Amino acid sequence: MPEKKQPPHPPAVGVIVVAAGSGQRLGHGIPKARVLCGGRTLLEHALDAVAASGVAAAVVAVLPPDDRVLTAVVARAADAARDGAGPVISRVDGGATRVASVRAGLSALPSDVEIVLVHDAARALTPPAVFRRVAEAVHGGAPAVIPVVAVADTIKIVRSGTVESTPDRSGLRAVQTPQGFAASALRSAHAGVAAANPGITDDAMLMEALGVPVQVVDGDPLAFKVTTPLDLAVAEAVIALRGDGTGARPTPSQSRSTHDTE
Repeated sequence: MPEKKQPPHPPAVGVIVVAAGSGQRLGHGIPKARVLCGGRTLLEHALDAVAASGVAAAVVAVLPPDDRVLTAVVARAADAARDGAGPVISRVDGGATRVASVRAGLSALPSDVEIVLVHDAARALTPPAVFRRVAEAVHGGAPAVIPVVAVADTIKIVRSGTVESTPDRSGLRAVQTPQGFAASALRSAHAGVAAANPGITDDAMLMEALGVPVQVVDGDPLAFKVTTPLDLAVAEAVIALRGDGTGARPTPSQSRSTHDTE
C-alpha cells in the first residue's frame, strides 16, 4: 500500500511589531508603546493581538534602545508564549527611522520565515482577524498586501494655503497595519535605493517603488492608530466597552459609538 503523502507545511510567518516611536504627539514624554491604555501598555495590547491571531511562528518587537520597561514587556510575552506553545517572541533595538527599524526587525527574524507582517504597536487594538486576512492573502500568492478602510472625509489637495483639487474619495483608502509581504520581496525592497528616501512612510511604498503590485484586503475601524490624546481616549473607551480584556471586539453598536467611521 503506497505511503500516504503528508500535506505541505504552511509557510512560516514572522511578525515585526514596530514599537520604537517617540510618541511626541501623544504628549506623555515616554515612548508611545509604553503609554498605558486600560492599565496595560500599547505594546502589550499589540502583542496580545498577534498571539490571538495564531498566524505567527516568530515575533520580533522593535524597541527604543535600552528601554527596560518595554524589554520587560517583551520578556513576559515571550514567557507566556512558551508556556502556551505560542510564537517565539524576541526584541531588537530600533533605528533612527521607521525604515531602519523595520530593517532591524527583518534581520532578527529566523531565516526560514517566508511571509512577513509588519505591524505598528500604535495600532494596538487591531483585531486578530485582520492579521489572518493579510497572512492568508500573501499565502495565496500576493507579494504585498495591505489592510484598508474607506475614507469618510472629503479630501482636499492644498498648495500654499489654497485648494488645488478635490480627489474622488470613492477611490481613496486609508491604510492600516499589519502589512504583509513575501519575505524575499520585502528584503529586496529594503535593499533598494528607495529605502533611503525620507518620504517613505510604510513598507508598501517601498514595494510600489519596485513596481510590485500591492493587493488590498479589508481593514477594521478598530485598527486605528493611537497618535493623539483623543486617539488614546477612544482606545480607552473601546477597552472599557470590551470589558474582559480578552481581545474580543465590541458589538457593532458599541464600535460605532466610540469610533464612528460613517
